[in-house]
Amino acid sequence: MFELHPRLAQDTLAIGDFPLCRLLLMNDASYPWFILVPRRFGIREIFELPQREQQQLLRESSQLSLVVSRIFQADKLNIAALGNVVPQLHLHHIVRYQNDQAWPGPVWGRFPAQPYTERARQDTCAGLISHLTDFTPDQSCAIVPRVC
Repeated sequence: MFELHPRLAQDTLAIGDFPLCRLLLMNDASYPWFILVPRRFGIREIFELPQREQQQLLRESSQLSLVVSRIFQADKLNIAALGNVVPQLHLHHIVRYQNDQAWPGPVWGRFPAQPYTERARQDTCAGLISHLTDFTPDQSCAIVPRVC
């Protein structure tokens, strides 16, 4: 049974569920930062997923990447599956700007997180869900919204 790692549950807000992954918003308004977590028990690495699910992860990641790059007008989109602190497989999608506070370095541990205000959180989640829903080429990447 799928259970979100406690650190991810503490640091993020659930936006919705793709067919394979839970979509999370990192609660740091400094960067548009989203995380995909395959809803599979005990998976630590991409290669541990069956091939069909590896392909689904790539489809969902690509769909998310395209939408967030467009709506947030990213200078660069950083995508990473690290897992040194949280072993559960999760894929970060971080919108970067040449004028963001951590540029050109990594965002991890550079500055304290700036939690979203209630309004900004609602706007970010609703806007992303709307764009993901409007730009879903097929049902293999349809998202089911959650309360964010």
